[in-house]
Amino acid sequence: MSLEKTAAPPLPPPSSPDVDGLLAGIDLGSNSFRLEIGQLTHGRYKRIDYLKETVRLGGGLDADGLLTEDATERGLACLARFAERLHGFGPQQVRAVATQTLREARNRDAFLARAQAVLGHPIEVISGREEARLIYAGVARLMPPSAGHRLVIDIGGRSTEMILGRGRTPVVAESFQIGSVGLSMRYFPDGRFTAEGFRAAQVAAGAELEEALEVFAPGLWSEALGSSGTVGAVSQLLLANGITDGAITPESLRWCIEQCLRAGHVDQLQLAGLKDDRRPVLGGGLSILYTLAIHFGIESLQPARGALRQGVIFDLDERRSAGSDHRPVHDVRDESARQLQERFGVDIAQAERVEQVALALYRSVAPRASLDARRQLRWAAALHEVGMMVSHHDHHRHSAYLLAHVDAPGFSQSEQRRLASLVLGQRGGLRKLDEALQDEGFAWQALCLRLALLLCHARRLPTLSALTLERAGRTAYLAWAPDWDSTHPRTAFLLRQEQDAWERSGALKLVLPTR
Repeated sequence: MSLEKTAAPPLPPPSSPDVDGLLAGIDLGSNSFRLEIGQLTHGRYKRIDYLKETVRLGGGLDADGLLTEDATERGLACLARFAERLHGFGPQQVRAVATQTLREARNRDAFLARAQAVLGHPIEVISGREEARLIYAGVARLMPPSAGHRLVIDIGGRSTEMILGRGRTPVVAESFQIGSVGLSMRYFPDGRFTAEGFRAAQVAAGAELEEALEVFAPGLWSEALGSSGTVGAVSQLLLANGITDGAITPESLRWCIEQCLRAGHVDQLQLAGLKDDRRPVLGGGLSILYTLAIHFGIESLQPARGALRQGVIFDLDERRSAGSDHRPVHDVRDESARQLQERFGVDIAQAERVEQVALALYRSVAPRASLDARRQLRWAAALHEVGMMVSHHDHHRHSAYLLAHVDAPGFSQSEQRRLASLVLGQRGGLRKLDEALQDEGFAWQALCLRLALLLCHARRLPTLSALTLERAGRTAYLAWAPDWDSTHPRTAFLLRQEQDAWERSGALKLVLPTR
């Protein structure tokens, strides 16, 4: 197959007619797992279904940072029920994200392998800042427009997100490792409420949030909104008891804490509007809310429509492909890649050459590859030289480190690790990729990226019509026009070395014309 020919992109598996047009967002939080199914019509959002289960995954991290089997089983049982509800949904209709507990868990890969098998869809572990960005996306799309800047707060089980934004644009998005589950377990053991416990929990929350005091100072925003579980639960409690109209104020939080102290224990707390699933984490949630209200001058925190799960749906909708070339209408990851190129001074012309050749090669050997697989290769080509900013020597290693650790809106941590591995494997021996190359899909991506870099090593676009690449099983056959190797001796030499590298790896086989 000529490299200039374009294979037809694969069609996604058909979805069930009764779920066409629906999108699903799954939030694997530290306290609860949530599934939201929605529909977007001309930019307007309609909720179709919502499922929530209290899993307490965050309470299942042991002293060694390992997720216990009990917590794992609770999570898997919930995901099995979600999978049943998602029957008939295609892969482009579902996006699942995991947050702080799985960011922390040392055995998260083992959990994810089991969880993805049960759910039937990939699960992305997202960074704290990416979680914050998606929370803001959910709130900004579902709340009425505001002329000024907004402060959005989301208190989760093991992390708290704070976002300063205007309109639909987040200006500053941060995540802090303090949450209602973690604080409750540490400072309110066995459900006991004490004044000392509240004071200690507030000090701990203040220490974690102190670095944000200037970034989210009161003069920088005109209204404060609270998203999701903790804020919603406290707001309902205050409304049901006639303390406020649902707004959370410093005075109303002091009233809540006083009721807890009078009761002495979560089981003795009798308050209208308090759901049983919120009792075990109420102490930690109130401590964080009160710390935020006092330290950041929040006189009134209003409960907001919109949360992480809706942000996931809106982001998924923006990623969906359209047009004959199946490229996304808008994907924030493309903008992130462009910003990283600018930030690290990437040679754009070379990146585009490598991208063009790598994708042409990939179409030849993986004509039915998923849209995500093609995007991954495109981003790897676009960013393979970001490490040049650090040093030309071993720049592939610097590039890999940067891509694995840099904040890149839109990318999950697993996506960044895959890109880092691809970029690490752009040159040199393949032993460093032994584990990654066990994934045949990754191996073909790596081969195409490496070949593209060799063919573009002189920083010129090769004559693609003189080259063909075909695949048979796990063997790639690269052929060229008569005498091409005579006119391109240096490239032919490098390709022979590449052939030897793949022979030693055993992952794939590269066959070149005999001399």
